[in-house]
Order: sequence, then structure tokens, then C-alpha cells
Amino acid sequence: MRRRVVVTGLGIVSPVGNDPQEVWQSLLRGRSGTRALQRIDAHDLPSRVAGEVPSFDPSQYLPPKEARRTDRFIQFAVAAAKEALRAARLDLSADRAERTGVLIGSALGGVETFEAGVEALRTRGAAKVSPFLIPMFLADMAGGYVAIETGAKGPNFATLSACASGANAIGEGLRMIREGRADIVLAGGSEAPLTRTVVAGFAALQALSRRNDEPETASRPFDRTRDGFVIAEGAAVLVLEAEDSARQRGAPVLAELVGYGTTADAYHIVQPCADGAGAVAAMRQALEDAGLSAGDIDYVNAHGTSTPLNDVAETIALKRVFGDRRNVPPVSSTKALTGHLLGAAGALEAAICVLALQHRVIPPTWHLREPDPECDLDYVPNEPRPAELRYVMTNAFGFGGHNAVLIFGRYPAT
Repeated sequence: MRRRVVVTGLGIVSPVGNDPQEVWQSLLRGRSGTRALQRIDAHDLPSRVAGEVPSFDPSQYLPPKEARRTDRFIQFAVAAAKEALRAARLDLSADRAERTGVLIGSALGGVETFEAGVEALRTRGAAKVSPFLIPMFLADMAGGYVAIETGAKGPNFATLSACASGANAIGEGLRMIREGRADIVLAGGSEAPLTRTVVAGFAALQALSRRNDEPETASRPFDRTRDGFVIAEGAAVLVLEAEDSARQRGAPVLAELVGYGTTADAYHIVQPCADGAGAVAAMRQALEDAGLSAGDIDYVNAHGTSTPLNDVAETIALKRVFGDRRNVPPVSSTKALTGHLLGAAGALEAAICVLALQHRVIPPTWHLREPDPECDLDYVPNEPRPAELRYVMTNAFGFGGHNAVLIFGRYPAT
């Protein structure tokens, strides 16, 4: 029998809160984390809305010198990992450290540092480029720093699959524990993409909302008036642990990770398949991996970006997986409040699924006032819904056609 894998800790840094309970309360009460973009000069950008992490102090998690030598995405990852370990009541002692892996995904890595380095080279010359430029922006450095700060000495690498990165990290962590290559994996994603170049680039793709006069409600998944996603920053890390390891040390078990599927559309660099074929395949893989049928899923946390193409394609894909519109379980997109954390989105939404199982409540899709006729599922609009959740699914899809799907179950299963 393959090893069962459970979640024993969560760490979150996000626009709607920097600990799981604060995040959960924001999702239930509709407290939006999307606001007018403040971190950069955005006066001439087409989109001036973002999900920024408020009141983040890296010195709480890193020595002052290291805080100065790390990009914001690294700082977020370290913070989330340390909080997850604390919640899991996990001390990585010498014998445990060798069996603890770290998988942190990111779509862009230290893009803020890279952009500053380019500007320093352009305006002040090569002598003014920081010697820390390279280690600050490499995408694997989130996991590298997490290992240094926590002592985790097991397998360590970064997953880079655009907006599926965080979910892929969690899924690969599941496989790693099942295969016996680790007993514990700190898995998740981190992103700090709020730079002028990145925002301008996504805006040029017509991917971002331009609802600059209504920043708190600019993200409107599945709504007829949606006009793009709201870019956001943050991180989430889950402590994945072999069930036998967790039980041996009396750890708090929050949920079980039971299924993972990952595929490629092989279709287009930024557009999803119109028929959702890649997403369908990933969802079916996850169900098969979990040993479940579609009817066992009680809730789907959608990728739900608030873009015209994604929301329709995901709706079509869900209908294909579950049989027809009437058989699709309740679906919601929490990006309405959090914005889209790119490579960290799948990790944050995985953490939200764990919280939903714990509290037995489906977080709603806020700001859904005018349903799109092509998006005709039950999206749990604007009000939390109590539910006896047993199994929940979360979808993460990325540019390049990357698809990652995770399924979590209540623990112990009843």
C-alpha cells in the first residue's frame, strides 16, 4: 500500500491576511485585498490595481543583513514556511532534517531585484550592479533560503510552470513522500511580481483588469462584466507529511492530500483550449490518482481568474468532467478577493481548500452580480455556504498550457 500523505501545517502571506485564520475570515466576510497599486509608480500604466501584502516586515523572519540581501519573493517564502512549521509543531532535528524536502514554485522569481539591476546597469554602469543580483532573483532561491533557515536537507528544487507552479510543487511533494524519498515536504509557491515591467507586460497582453476606479471589486470571476485578472503578491506553504510520521509525533492533521493530476494543453502560449481538454485530462488524472469518482467531489476551488477566456473554458471543462451542468458540485473562485498570485496562486488556493474542509464551509465567489450566460454553474455567489465537505478539488492553470489539479480530503475520512 502506498503511503498516505497529510497536511500538518499551513503558512500564508497574502493580500487578505498573513495567517490562515485572518485569511479565512476575510474570505467569509468579503474583505478584499485588491486596491490601488501603491508599491510602484503606476500613474501611466493601463492597469493600476493590485493585491499587495500589507504590513509585511521581513526582519521578523530573517536576520536584518539577510533581509537586505533577499528579494521580496524569497522573504515571503521564508515567512510562510516558518509559520507552517510552527503550526505543524515541527522541529527539524538532525535525524528529521535529512528526510525533509522543500519544493517552492514561482512563475517569475526575483523580478523586482532583476528590474532594479537592469536599471542600475543602464543608469550607473556595471560597477553599481549588486553582487547579490543573481542569487536574489534566481527562482530556486526561495527554496534554497527556506532550507537554510529551517535546516531541511532533503530534496530541494523549484517548480516553474507559470500559474500552476505552486500547485505543481504540492503535487510533486505528494509523489515524493509516496515514493519514500522524503517523510516531510515544505511545498508551496511564492511571488512578488509588482514591478512596472511586469504590470505593463501583462497589461499589454490585455490580461489585467483596467477597472482602476473600482479596485476592491475589480476581480469578478464568472461575471459578465469581468475584464481581466488583478495581479497580486504573496506566498503559501503547506507542510506535507507521511501519515505515519505525523501520527508518531502526535502532529495536528488538517486534511489529507489524496490526488494530483498534471497535463499540458499543447495548444497556445497564453490561451486555454476552448474545449478545456488539458484541464479535463488533469482533473481526471487527479480523480484516478485519488481513487475517486467525479461524484465524490463536494466543492471545486476554481482557477477562476476573472479573464474572459479562462472562466468560460474552465466552466466547459468542469461540465465535461462531471457529466453535465447539473452534476457539477459548487464552484467558487477566491481570486475575487485575493487577486491572482501567479505562481503562488495554486498554493494559496490549496491552503484555502484545507481551511474549507476544516470549517465545513464553502468560501463564496464575491463580486458576482451579473452572471455570464456562458458561465452557468453554481459559483456560490457572495455568501459563504455551510457544507459537509468530504473531498475538494482545486485547479491551477498557467501560461504555456500547464495544468495542475489537487484533491484534498477530510481527515479522518468519515
